[in-house]
Amino acid sequence: MEANLRWVGLTAVAPVAWGTNYFVTHQCLPADHPLYGAALRALPAGLVLLALRRQWPRGAWWWRSAVLGLLNMSVFFVLVYVASHLLPTSVASTVMAVSPLTMMLIAWPLVSERPRAAHLVGAAIGLGGVCLMLLTGTGGVGVPGVLASVAAMLVSSFGHLLAKRWGAGVDILASTSWQLTAGGLFLLPVAAAAEGAPPQLSMPALLAFGYVAGVATALAFVAWFTGLRHLSAGTVGLIGLLNPMTGVLLGTAVAGEALTVQQLCGLALVLVGVTLGRPRRAARRHSSRTVPRPAPEQPALAACARPGHERGGENSG
Repeated sequence: MEANLRWVGLTAVAPVAWGTNYFVTHQCLPADHPLYGAALRALPAGLVLLALRRQWPRGAWWWRSAVLGLLNMSVFFVLVYVASHLLPTSVASTVMAVSPLTMMLIAWPLVSERPRAAHLVGAAIGLGGVCLMLLTGTGGVGVPGVLASVAAMLVSSFGHLLAKRWGAGVDILASTSWQLTAGGLFLLPVAAAAEGAPPQLSMPALLAFGYVAGVATALAFVAWFTGLRHLSAGTVGLIGLLNPMTGVLLGTAVAGEALTVQQLCGLALVLVGVTLGRPRRAARRHSSRTVPRPAPEQPALAACARPGHERGGENSG
């Protein structure tokens, strides 16, 4: 159980870091270069991890890295970049709270993980919180931004589960570096063709890219894929609800975005969804039922401990 909690804690690093990414992107990075923004997020992170691990893909992992890099890094990063600039930080991150339910439904046919009732209830409550957050009647919630955020959620859910299905027996640090590097390499020529020369970056923008690539990408994806390796997709998806919570808190506390009573209720529902989806109580019940089994072995041990029986066994041999 303690090991399970450690994996939960490690996995939680990812959605918290991604929640901060919306704020940093919205406040510090150029809005008119989403392709370069995504490339500068993926490629440096991939090269750093590749230098740390020093392991190249083998066999099928060459094309698997390309597929996963395209889904999890290239397309996902561009959509998140666009959504970060079109939506308030709180709203952009809250849309991603739909991902637990999406991951559970995709995980059933893709990785043969049937969703548990507690996970479905938690995901449904979290989805209700998302609806409250979006249907606020306030300005700033544009349809293009919501569509970009929803598309990012769908692409990443499918890509992350593919990584879980293919990742058995492969070093997580290495596979993450391959995906990030492939995703960055895909984006560079497309960015050069569509956006021309790279943007001129100020020192705050360079520091922001350093944070996004190092913390919100390299560290976050290693933590996330580690969680997918050791926890069920339903549990990992519900941990992802910490993404909108972080985005909402940053958007209100730092960016000065207004937080209505309705949005507070939505945030509370998101937190309830995370709590209901935790596997702690179920694991404790299971362990309490399965631990007390050594009782049938006691008579045999007692018989072996009798001196007469030992001698008889030796004589019969």
